[in-house]
Amino acid sequence: MRILCTNDDGINAPGLKVLETIARALSDDVWVVAPETDQSGVAHSLSLNDPLRLREISSRHFAVKGTPTDCVIMGIRNILRDNKPDLVLSGVNRGQNVAEDVTYSGTVAGAIEGTILGVPSIALSQASGPGGHKTIKWQCAEHHGPDVVRKILAAGIDPGILVNVNFPNCEPGEVEGLAVVNQGQRSQELLRLDAREDGRGNPYYWIAFERGPFTPGTGTDLWAIANRKIAVTPLRLDMTDEPTLTRYAQALT
Repeated sequence: MRILCTNDDGINAPGLKVLETIARALSDDVWVVAPETDQSGVAHSLSLNDPLRLREISSRHFAVKGTPTDCVIMGIRNILRDNKPDLVLSGVNRGQNVAEDVTYSGTVAGAIEGTILGVPSIALSQASGPGGHKTIKWQCAEHHGPDVVRKILAAGIDPGILVNVNFPNCEPGEVEGLAVVNQGQRSQELLRLDAREDGRGNPYYWIAFERGPFTPGTGTDLWAIANRKIAVTPLRLDMTDEPTLTRYAQALT
C-alpha cells in the first residue's frame, strides 16, 4: 500500500513525524509532501496567483511552498503521477479539528483534496488540553493511530467520503474506546476579538475564544474527546442539504 502523508503545520512539525510513524506501521511505501511553512487555518485554499516551489528534503520527503491542498495535488499529480497513492493521511494536527473547525482546517482540507482526486483519505488530529500545544500528548495518536486507520480501511471508505479522526487529550492507556460520531457545534458566543495596540498606538486584533461553561451534544465529536474517546466522523464532499433542496424545489419552481 502506497501512502501519501501531508499536514498543515508544516514540514518540520512534530505531528508530521507522528503521522509518518503511523503510516510506517501500515506500509513501507510512505511518501511525505507537506507545506514549507505553517498553513494552519488556510482551509481548502489553492495557490492560484503564486507558483508552487518544490524542494526535496530527503528520499521521499518533499516541501512545497503552498497550502495542504497544493501539497496533495503536487503529490498525486506530479511526484506520484505514474503510481498514485492508495491512501492519503493528513495530520497529525496540533490540536483537535472538531465541530466548525473542519471548515477552517488545512488538515481536513488535505483529506478533502485526496478524496476529490479519487484517493481514500483520512485526517488525524491530536486534541490539546488547558496547557495548550506545549503539553500536547502526541503519544496518544502515535499509539492508537495505526489500529484506528486499519479499522477504517477494513470498513471501507466510499467515494466522495473522507474520515475525520480526533484523539483525546490523554495518555494512550486512558483512552475510553472509539466512538463514531456526528460533527458537533460550539456556541459561537465564545468567539471574540482581542483588541490591542502596537508600539505606535495603532490598533490590531487577535481572533480568540473565551473559556466558559459549555456542554457538548451527546454523540458528537466534541462529546467524544471530552469523554476520552477517539472520535471518528465521516464527512461528505457533497454538501447539498436534501430536505431544503426538496422544499425549495416545491416552493421556487
